[in-house]
Amino acid sequence: MTVLISPAELALALASSTPPRLLDVRWALTKPNGADEHAEGHLPGAAYVDLDTELADIGEPTRGRHPLPSRDALEASARAWGLNDGDAVVVYDAGHGFGAARAWWLLRHAGVDVRILDGGYAAWVLAGLPVETGAVAPEPGSIGLGWDGMPVIEADDAAAWPARGLLLDARAGERFRGEIEPMDPVAGHIPGAVNAPTSENVGAGGTFLAAAELEARFAQLGVDGRSEVAVYCGSGVTAAHQIAALEIAGFTAALYPGSWSAWAHQGRPVETGE
Repeated sequence: MTVLISPAELALALASSTPPRLLDVRWALTKPNGADEHAEGHLPGAAYVDLDTELADIGEPTRGRHPLPSRDALEASARAWGLNDGDAVVVYDAGHGFGAARAWWLLRHAGVDVRILDGGYAAWVLAGLPVETGAVAPEPGSIGLGWDGMPVIEADDAAAWPARGLLLDARAGERFRGEIEPMDPVAGHIPGAVNAPTSENVGAGGTFLAAAELEARFAQLGVDGRSEVAVYCGSGVTAAHQIAALEIAGFTAALYPGSWSAWAHQGRPVETGE
């Protein structure tokens, strides 16, 4: 399935007889709620999605900061966003796609036809395309979601993964090496993991690298299309961006949703350094 849609392609789709539904998932680790940015300007008709409360569950620290929501909870949120069966969906955020990728992964997991707006809101504005202001209150939808559409692993699987395939850590290098840890009680990485910072999936303008460039990037990390790949990050958000980049490059990968935030609270083995 196609992962991305460009601003020009989306503008054409919105002018068609069957326009996609738009979801604004502006989110950042330092400012998780982007509702005020959404009100200041968004794509026409886009519903705001709160990543922390609608794309994640709330649970014990051992489950991580952003455990997956249940199917029923996500379905209730999707209906509140105005989604109906058969709708195509486009998700976006401020630019780099980190928050949007979490929505993309979850909706794909739930069987929805969904794409990420490449370059997000910034690219849309740069293209001179129209925006709206104020809050959006969609007419409630009636979508019925599936589940288990994307591969998922848990902590025990992640521990054993390096013996069977490639476990990618999508966090910044200094967190992987254990030099800093701003969020979790233990610094370092899962033993045997390979560092692959999510930030290297995009160019200076916030759009994804071309498929050939991503394929070359992942090949240097050991992704060869034969070994199984799994990905984690701090809390399962930017790892979804890595999975999207891998899919653009022609590879599939499993997500460890709990990621480092769950691992660090479970007293599991830790490695530091390269």
